[in-house]
Amino acid sequence: MEYKRKNVWLNIDQGQKDELEEISKDYIDFLNVSKTERLATKEIIRRANKLGFKSLEEKIESKDLNPGDRVYAVNKNKAVALFVIGSDDLEKGMAIVGAHTDSPRLDLKPVPLAEDSSLAYFKTHYYGGVKKYQWTTIPLALHGIIFTKDGERIEVSIGEGDDEPVFTISELLIHLSKKQLEKPAREVIEGEQLKVIIGSIPLADEDDNPVKKNVLKILNEKYGIVEEDFITAEFEVVPAIKARHAGLDNSMVIGHGQDDRVCSYAALNALLSIKNPQKTAVALFVDKEEIGSYGATAMTSQFFENTVLELLNINDKANLISLKRSLKNSKVLSADVTLAYDPNFKKVSELDNTAQFGCGVALTKYTGSGGKGGSNDANAEYLQEVRSAFDIDQVIYQTGELGAVDVGGGGTIAFILAEYGMDVIDCGTPVISMHAPTELVSKADLYQTVKAYKAFYKNI
Repeated sequence: MEYKRKNVWLNIDQGQKDELEEISKDYIDFLNVSKTERLATKEIIRRANKLGFKSLEEKIESKDLNPGDRVYAVNKNKAVALFVIGSDDLEKGMAIVGAHTDSPRLDLKPVPLAEDSSLAYFKTHYYGGVKKYQWTTIPLALHGIIFTKDGERIEVSIGEGDDEPVFTISELLIHLSKKQLEKPAREVIEGEQLKVIIGSIPLADEDDNPVKKNVLKILNEKYGIVEEDFITAEFEVVPAIKARHAGLDNSMVIGHGQDDRVCSYAALNALLSIKNPQKTAVALFVDKEEIGSYGATAMTSQFFENTVLELLNINDKANLISLKRSLKNSKVLSADVTLAYDPNFKKVSELDNTAQFGCGVALTKYTGSGGKGGSNDANAEYLQEVRSAFDIDQVIYQTGELGAVDVGGGGTIAFILAEYGMDVIDCGTPVISMHAPTELVSKADLYQTVKAYKAFYKNI
């Protein structure tokens, strides 16, 4: 029989459509309070605590870990792992859904403040793969933390409230853009031009950088910080644009950072619904995926491995063999988004092997670029296991590929987890305008992503 994708909207009943809308509303709320990886981690923990999860530290202290227990472990406030302990021994492996909470954005430089021609700026360094020209003229918000010299930790959030100011990056007026428009797109705006305008009022009786000094005065009065404190700061600049329902038919969600918070949300939603599993269920939310997964909060760190070892130790099984077995015998969905076929840009995709908007969650056997460079390539046996798990719960799924073979490509955390010997396949939501300041997903695909992760935990 011929393989044909199913449109989700034509294959669900009214009760499922109502459930879809409830999930979509909750997802929008999640997006709007999770603009950075720190904020996403905070929200994940808040929701987990509400449903009875205990910190790893509490479990270590009590030396008590039983089937059905709900545990979370935090990594430097930027990554988190949630566990629902199964009736099977950990050595028999875990069912893991692994997502990332970081997204392309702008980061402030260590010495960010500057003034030029009566305008004060924050200098930035873009994070992850962005089209630089997309970040001009849009309203921007600032989020992050900074420490004063005496060690006080200050949280900063400016630009999300309706009564708060926002920021922007300037663009050249069209009337004078003849030369600019002749440049390649990657050069239309250069990295050092991504300077965020933050003020224009000079401080009275100051001749040298009076606008900058006025900004510093405002920051000191509000937060107690001085310019030197910026060397401790982690400040991110993101679009000050709320996630919204989209389309005349209300069928989509538009918002910033859906790569990969759509899969993060789906993994969280799925795991929080799990009770008394046979195999320990795990949801991983890591950092730094957009810049190669390097660093102490990334998937390449030993955070997850160390956390599993701590869980084993509670039951006096903290040995290398038990740890290696627990990891090797695990099954993983690498929960990351994929390309949704966009009829506006047909030439970069191969239609039959690109996920279609509204046709469900996408299974991506391999990522990488060119000749599968840098990819995890899932084996046939595991694909069959996943397919069977989805079929049991009538998940509507499809296949996907990140572009035509010679055009480009991308990667996920799949290959890192595969290094432990785990079976891994990429499985996530198709996205239009991936890595743009705002991205578009289908509510139908979000719904099926949640269903897919629940089916995986239940049936794998």
